Amino acid sequence: MGGSEPNGRADDALLDEIADPGDERGSEVEDFTGEVPRTESTRSGTVGDYGAGDSIDVSDLDDLFDEPSSGDGSDAVAHDVDALLGEIEQFKDLAMRAQADFENFRKRSAAQLSDEVERATGRLAEAFLPVLDAAEAAYLRHPDEVGPLLNLMLTELKRHGLETLDIVGSPFDPEVAEAVAHEADAGGEVVVAEVMRSGYRWKGRTLRPAMVRTKD
Repeated sequence: MGGSEPNGRADDALLDEIADPGDERGSEVEDFTGEVPRTESTRSGTVGDYGAGDSIDVSDLDDLFDEPSSGDGSDAVAHDVDALLGEIEQFKDLAMRAQADFENFRKRSAAQLSDEVERATGRLAEAFLPVLDAAEAAYLRHPDEVGPLLNLMLTELKRHGLETLDIVGSPFDPEVAEAVAHEADAGGEVVVAEVMRSGYRWKGRTLRPAMVRTKD
């Protein structure tokens, strides 16, 4: 019994040294409390409900990391994709229509320009017809002198689209001929007997009908 008192005083002194914050030796004592086993808690709840030392049921973690149901999300995504595909088809249709409209506009513009050029050159050729009429009249009187010049003009004009109507002996056609005289014969089909003034066609279109004498 007497030997226990020194041991008790020694224990009290050791405790005082540990509890004294001013004692440098007490600050050097390592904290091993983290290694002390703790009593497991059976409290249930989410991860946020657990405190230090509480145990976590693995099934709770599985519930936390379970993927949410994707039914509504998949339907929404599929709807958005269908809507986008529909818009793409609409834009493609609009682009194709715009391209077709532009192509038609280009063709109409080219055709109108071509018609304008043909009409302009046709008017120029028509204005040149009195010169040809004078050259033909001079040719009848002086074929050797005027013939080469008249042939050169007709050749050059023909290269650009002017054609002389060759209708002598052909059935009379009011589209290409204008009858100024008629000679009655056997009473058959009316044909062109003589060309009194040449007619011309410009690029397939009658520029001026010929002045003719007909007979039947």
